[in-house]
Amino acid sequence: MQQSNPRIELSIVLPVYNELENLPLLTRELHNVIQGLTYTTEIIMVNDGSTDGSLEEMQRLRDMYQDLNIRIICLDKNHGLTAALAAGFERARGDWIVSLDADLQNDPADIPKLLTHVPEYDVVIGWRQVRHDNLVRKISSVIANTIRNLTTHETVKDVGCTLKVYKKEYLDKLKLYNGLHRFLPTLLKLEGARVTEVAVNHRPRIHGKPKYNISNRLFASLKDLFAVRWMQKRQLKYTDKEL
Repeated sequence: MQQSNPRIELSIVLPVYNELENLPLLTRELHNVIQGLTYTTEIIMVNDGSTDGSLEEMQRLRDMYQDLNIRIICLDKNHGLTAALAAGFERARGDWIVSLDADLQNDPADIPKLLTHVPEYDVVIGWRQVRHDNLVRKISSVIANTIRNLTTHETVKDVGCTLKVYKKEYLDKLKLYNGLHRFLPTLLKLEGARVTEVAVNHRPRIHGKPKYNISNRLFASLKDLFAVRWMQKRQLKYTDKEL
């Protein structure tokens, strides 16, 4: 009789766009972290149209770390972070999903810390308390967070940190549109999710180039911000009973 695959409890989703040099270092760190977890785990690497050999490196790492249960999802071309996350979320089999960047600035060692807050909370957001970015990125992040919080009446300290834990049943309720990954905590709150923030480590980028700047992070998100605010104001809020 063929043995069935074990139930996956935790899916780690890694959007990857031209991170060839970072991937082996990140996979080794994830291997060390996962060995200390009690969850049955899978890693979903989403290749977002990389052109630097990242895909071949992912395949090599999958063969090398067979105990990590690495799966590789390929987008047809570079679509951006929202699409890569959405593809990973959709394919994930875990009850809980961790997302983190593949550039090594998120620290995989923080994953157990975030997981200590589940199931009390449905979404746990990493908060990069000490940032290791250049001045322009720091300023654009502060401005963006301030504008988002004022407009959406939120108090999220760091919506731009990709390191988060989600209860999958809440992600399954959402249909993501381009750019809306920045507002996932707010959108999930609209679905009734309990959200908290946890301070996490943030590391300097060692290899590769940043994918975001003040124009494609700050200005591009303004239209999305108004769309999210419209959803907040138009949310149906009623109670009913059957007689």
